[in-house]
Amino acid sequence: MPTVSVDIDDDWNIILLRGDVHSVRSNTGLWMFLKDFLKAKFNAECIEIPYTSEDKEQTFAKVRKALSKFGFDENLSCKATGEFERMIAEEQMFQDFSKRALEIRNNSCDKSEFSAFAEAIYTYMPNRKLYPLQLLSAYHLAFSLNQCNFSVPGSGKTSIVYAAYAYFRSLPREDRKHVDKLLIVGPLNSFGPWELEYRECFGRRPDSKRLHGAVPRGERASALMYVNTPEIILIPYQGVPTLRKELIHFLDKNRAMVVLDEAHKIKNVDDGVIASNTLELAKHASSRVVLTGTPIPNGYKDLVNLFKFIWPHRDILGYKVNHLQQMTDHPNDSRISKLIDNMSPYFIRIRKTDLGLPPPREYPPIIVPMGQVQRRIYDHIENKYLSKIDSDGQPQIVRDMVRKAKMIRLMQAATNPRMLSAPLEKYFEEEIIPSGVIGLDLDIMRDVMRYEQLEVPSKFVSVRSLVEELIKNGEKVVIWTSFIANIQDLGKYLLSNGIESRAIYGDVPVDTDEGEDEAETRESIVRQFHEPDSTFKVIIANPHAVSESISLHKACHNAIYLDRTFNAGHFIQSKDRIHRYGLKADDLISYYYLIAEHSIDGVIHNRLALKEQRMNDIIEHSPIPLFSNVDNKNVVDDDIVAIIEDYLRRQRGRLNEGNEC
Repeated sequence: MPTVSVDIDDDWNIILLRGDVHSVRSNTGLWMFLKDFLKAKFNAECIEIPYTSEDKEQTFAKVRKALSKFGFDENLSCKATGEFERMIAEEQMFQDFSKRALEIRNNSCDKSEFSAFAEAIYTYMPNRKLYPLQLLSAYHLAFSLNQCNFSVPGSGKTSIVYAAYAYFRSLPREDRKHVDKLLIVGPLNSFGPWELEYRECFGRRPDSKRLHGAVPRGERASALMYVNTPEIILIPYQGVPTLRKELIHFLDKNRAMVVLDEAHKIKNVDDGVIASNTLELAKHASSRVVLTGTPIPNGYKDLVNLFKFIWPHRDILGYKVNHLQQMTDHPNDSRISKLIDNMSPYFIRIRKTDLGLPPPREYPPIIVPMGQVQRRIYDHIENKYLSKIDSDGQPQIVRDMVRKAKMIRLMQAATNPRMLSAPLEKYFEEEIIPSGVIGLDLDIMRDVMRYEQLEVPSKFVSVRSLVEELIKNGEKVVIWTSFIANIQDLGKYLLSNGIESRAIYGDVPVDTDEGEDEAETRESIVRQFHEPDSTFKVIIANPHAVSESISLHKACHNAIYLDRTFNAGHFIQSKDRIHRYGLKADDLISYYYLIAEHSIDGVIHNRLALKEQRMNDIIEHSPIPLFSNVDNKNVVDDDIVAIIEDYLRRQRGRLNEGNEC
C-alpha cells in the first residue's frame, strides 16, 4: 500500500504531501478530488494543497479522509500530528459545549447558575421582566455566545437579545464573553422598535446611530472609525457591502455583538452580494445572533447562511445544498431528523402557544351587498375573465401573470371599482403583473371612470359604521387593505364623515434618525397612535408594509379587513401586529372580515382559513417550520380552481332561480 507523508506549512498556508506522490497523481479519483475540490498543485517532489485560516481544519480532515478512502497510508509529521491532536481536543470541547447548550435549550441546566444569571439580568435590565421561556432563551445565548432565534413574531426576541447583551456587558472586560457594543443589521423599519425597546428595557435613551442611505457615506464611515463609537449601530442589509471595510474595522476594535434581524434576508446561497458581505462580518464579531420567525420560507437550503453566520468555521448542518433541496422536495426524507438534531444545540424557538396570549375573537364574516353600479361592473368582469381564465397559446409564465392580473382585478372590483381605471402596478405593492389586462366594454368602462360620482363603495359604508361603534366605545382600530388606492380613498371617506385616520404603506417613509421628526413617518404615526390622547384612533395599513417589526398591541385590539389576497403569510403577520406578547389576560383581540356578497372575497376567506390552519399547524408542531408547500405552485392552482368552482356554483344558482320564475 503506497504511503504519503503529510505536513503543514503555516507560513504559506499549505498542506504538503510528500513520498509516493506519483501514485497519488496516478490515482484518478484521488487526484481529481485533490485538484478539482481542494485546488491542489503538483510538482516533482510534493503536492501543495492551499487552505485559509477559516477552513484549515476542514481541509486537513478532507485530505486525510481522501487518502484513507483511496487506499493510501499516511505518515503525519510532528507538526501535523500536533495539529491533528489539537483538532481532536477542540472537537471534543465543541461536542461537550454543544451537549451543554442542548441541555440548556431543553431546560435542563444548573439551577444555581440559572438563578445567578436571572438575578444579574434583573439588576442590569430592571425595567423589563422576562417570562420563563424568554429568560431561558437569553440564558442559552449567554452560555453559547452565538444563537439562531426562530421564535414566532410577537414573542419578544428583541428583549431576549437585550437581556443577554446586558449580561455580557456586566462582565469584567478581561472576560472573554464581555461585550459592550451592538451592531444590528435589519430592515429600516426595525430601527425605531430596537431603540424604543432599549428605552423600555434600560430606562434611558440609547446611544445609537443609524447608518442608512440618507446619511452621507463619509458620516456613516466616520461613525464606525471613531475611537468613541456609539453603543448601538443600526444598518440596513443593503448598506453592508458599501461599508464592509469600515464595519470590519469597527468589529476588530470593539467587543461587539452582531444581530441579524429578519435574517431570512441573507438566505441567498448563490453568492449574493448582500449575503456574502454580511457573512464576512461574522468572522470579526464577539457574539453572533440570528433573528427570524421564518427561517426556511422556501426550503431547507435557506438555513445554510443562517448557521454559517453564527458558526462561520464549522459545518453545523452537515449537508450540502443539493441534499437540503432533496429534503425540501421529499418531506418524509429520513435525513431531516438528523438535520434537526445537528442544529438543535444552536437554535431557540418559542411558539405562539408558548406565549400564553388571550385567544382572539374571530367574528363571522360581515357579508356586504354591492351597490347597483358595483354589482354591474363586478358581474361583467367576472363573466368576461372566468369564462376563459387561461390565455391559450401563451407561454406558461405569461399565463400565470395573466391569471394573477385577473384575480387582482376581481379583488379590486369586489371592494372599490374606481381602481379598475388605473394600471395594476400603481395600486398593488410587491406584484409583477401586466398593466393592460382589463378589456372592458365601453358602457362598463364609463361606469368605472365615473364610479366615484355614482356611489360610495358598500364596504366603505360598512367600515365607517363599524369604526364609529368602536371609537364610541373608546377603542382604536387598524384597517387592513392590500391596495394603496383603498388606503387613500377610505381615508378621505372616513375624514368626510368626521373620522380622522393615518395611513401606513410603502410610500410612507421610515424615520431617518432616532427622535421626534417633524415629517410624518411610520414610527411617528405609531408613536402618536399609542398616545392616550391621540388625535386619531384609526390606522389604515398595507399588510406588506407593516409585516415586520411594528407592534400595535399596546394601543389597539381591533383589526378590520377591508380586503385580503390569497397570501396567507401576509395575513398571519398582519394579525400578529395586535396579537403578541405583552397583552393582559383579559385583553380582547377582535378581527372583523368584510366580504362582498357573491364575489371572490368568499373564496379568499375560505382559502385563507385553510392555509392559516396549515401554517399554524406547521408553526406549532414543526421544530423548523417549512412554508414552501403552503403557497406553492400547486396551491396557487388550487386557488384558481376554487374561484372557478365558486363562480360556476353561483351561476347554476342564478339559473335555477330563473327556471323557478
